[in-house]
Amino acid sequence: MGQFFLYTDEYPLADQIKALGDDELLDFWEETQFLDRFLEDEVKTEGEYSVEYERLILQELQIRSCYRILVHR
Repeated sequence: MGQFFLYTDEYPLADQIKALGDDELLDFWEETQFLDRFLEDEVKTEGEYSVEYERLILQELQIRSCYRILVHR
């Protein structure tokens, strides 16, 4: 099971995402979507964090997809 580091200054989010398995990464994405909806309703945030999470998650999924294609050739 994946785990995020407590002190994120030492471990950037992008590095933490790379350590997650595929299912864990999708679970993390789902959890961020839920939290974003909750925060938007409660705090009226601008969504700047959600964009960063989504960008990093999508980038990692694209890298993994390309890697799988290259490995199977």
